[in-house]
Amino acid sequence: MDKTVSFGNLSAGAGQIVREWLQVPGGSFSIPATLICGRTDGPTVLVSGGIHSCEYVGIQAAVALSQQLTPQEIHGALLLLHPVNPVGFQARTASLVPTDGRNLNREFPGSEQGSESQRLAHFFVTEIYPKLDFYLDLHGGEIFENLSPYVYFGAAGSKEVEERAKKAAQCINVPYMVRSLAKTGAYNYAGIMGVPSLLLERGCAGTWTPQEVEEDIQDVRRVLAHLGMLDHAPRQSQVPKLVTEVLYQKPNTPGLWYPQVQAGDFVRYGQPIGVVRDYWGKELERYTAPYNGVV
Repeated sequence: MDKTVSFGNLSAGAGQIVREWLQVPGGSFSIPATLICGRTDGPTVLVSGGIHSCEYVGIQAAVALSQQLTPQEIHGALLLLHPVNPVGFQARTASLVPTDGRNLNREFPGSEQGSESQRLAHFFVTEIYPKLDFYLDLHGGEIFENLSPYVYFGAAGSKEVEERAKKAAQCINVPYMVRSLAKTGAYNYAGIMGVPSLLLERGCAGTWTPQEVEEDIQDVRRVLAHLGMLDHAPRQSQVPKLVTEVLYQKPNTPGLWYPQVQAGDFVRYGQPIGVVRDYWGKELERYTAPYNGVV
């Protein structure tokens, strides 16, 4: 690889690794980043953790990968961001960038003159995405979420980009993969711009374990090997099952939520899944499964 790879203030030549704060223009935002430039040609890939600041499995996996991977073993260039939202991470603000109270993953494509989150999204769109061949975004359940591991692949762009993302999603060692038509998320908008992209969900409720982090690491390595960036892929024990119909149920009444099922449970149409009660414990609404499926 005979060229210098640059993202904002970060630059690395063949065989180099740079660990530095990536500066976002127009604001006080900066992101802890690692840029690894291999000695041989290959794809340019972004792996990010911590777009949502309390999703710790992905953050730690990105940090660990920044220490494990070397220029000698990769082909191409790899940019790791860990975490994307360090201000929210330090403040423990679930899902939001505390300086403007916005959810970064709902702000793409952003605005150069907008709020902190909008400027950060604009920086991704203008300075990072045009240089990428692939994007893998590491997420998990926030402190208020419980989930079974799964992976989204972006389908809001061209059919060719969707198919490339879907093939990469099949390398992820989780039970399910979900076709996403959303347009405002970081990985969704990358797909619209022609960059095949995935969002991996693992971990939840504001916790992380070494096992979950290692599973994320192995998934990233499998995807990088699929893309030709690494020579060897870890063994995969399952191929995710495609899910095309997804429902995000929301309550009609504010109150306290009492679930009657767990993430990963299979439910049948009409099965009780939980109730909402008021602050004195009186039942307000009862929810049932709208069709046979998995929680």
